[in-house]
Amino acid sequence: MAEPAERDTSGNMNTDPTLVTGATGFVGSAVARALAARGHRLRLLARRGSDRRNLAGLDAEIVEGDLTDAASLRRAVQGCRYVLHVAADYRIWVPDEAAMLAANVEGTRSMMIACREAGVERVVYCSSVAALGLTTDGTPADETTPVDEAKIAGLYKKSKYWAEQAVLAQVREHGLDAVIVNPAGPVGPRDIKPTPTGRMIADAAAGRLPAYVDTGLNIVHVDDVAIGHVLALERGRAGERYILGSENLLLRDLLGLVAEVAGKRPPRIGLPVGMVWPVAVVCEALARGFGIEPMVTRDHLRMARKKMFFTSAKAITELGYAPRPARAAVEDAVAWFRAKGMVR
Repeated sequence: MAEPAERDTSGNMNTDPTLVTGATGFVGSAVARALAARGHRLRLLARRGSDRRNLAGLDAEIVEGDLTDAASLRRAVQGCRYVLHVAADYRIWVPDEAAMLAANVEGTRSMMIACREAGVERVVYCSSVAALGLTTDGTPADETTPVDEAKIAGLYKKSKYWAEQAVLAQVREHGLDAVIVNPAGPVGPRDIKPTPTGRMIADAAAGRLPAYVDTGLNIVHVDDVAIGHVLALERGRAGERYILGSENLLLRDLLGLVAEVAGKRPPRIGLPVGMVWPVAVVCEALARGFGIEPMVTRDHLRMARKKMFFTSAKAITELGYAPRPARAAVEDAVAWFRAKGMVR
C-alpha cells in the first residue's frame, strides 16, 4: 500500500480560513483548538442563540448558520480552503426523528455539495464508530468490517451511516476531496452538555450509578480525537475512513476506573438486558409524555448487546495517530466535571 502524501496546510493561512462546524460542542471545540495550534485562521459555524462557552479564548471569525439551512452553509464555506464538518445531533433518543435526519444526513449532504461548489480544497467529515460494522465474535472491528444496514441499532447510528454514504457519493461521483474520521467514545474537558458518554462518566464519578448493563466500548481522549482530525486533513487519503479510538474496555472495567479516579465505590450490580427492557419502555413513555430525557431506552439496550470494540491501527500507521491511555482521558474528564460543579 502506498504511503499517503502529506498535505501542506501551512500556506495561505492568513488569507484562507478553515471552517469548523460544531465548534461550540465537545469534539468540535477540541478540533478548533487543535487547528489553532497548527496556525489555521479559524471560521466557526454556530447556530443563532447557541451556547458559546466552548469558544472562549479562541481567535476566530464566527458565522451564524444551521445544518438545516443550506443557504447558510453555502455562505459559511465561501473563501475557505479547508472544512472540518463536526456538527451533528448526538442523542441516543429523540422525540422527533425527522429533525435528527435533517441535521445529520441532509445537513451533511448539503455541506458536501456547498464545499464542492465553493472549490474547498479538502473536507474532513467527523462520522462515528457508530457507522461501522461490528464483528460477530467481539474482536475489534476496523474500517473494512462489513455493515449490515438492517441491523444498525438506533436512529443516531443510522443517521451517521447514511451521512457517510452521502459523503462517499460526493467523492465517487463528483471528485470531492473528503476524508472521513470515525471517533470512538470521546471523553475529556469541555463536555458541557454533557454527551451520553460524558454523562455516564459524570454519574459514575458522583456515585450515581448503582447498577449497569455490561457491554464493551472504546474510550479515547477528546484532544486525541481532535489531533486525529488534523492528521486526517494533512495526511489522509480521499474517500478513506480512519477510526480514532484508544482502549477497548468492558463497561464494568470503565466504571471501575472512573470510581478509582474519583475515589468512589464502583457499581457492583450487573443487570441482564431482558431485566431492564420493561424499564426502558416505561422511561420512553414518560419522556414522550413529559418532554424529559429518558434515563434508559430500548436503543441503549440494543446497542449494549454487542461490544463496540475497534482498532485504530490504520490511523496509527497512515496518519501517525498516537492516542494516550484511556485512564488519562478519564482523569481529565473527572477533573473538568469537578471544576464545573457537575461532580461533587
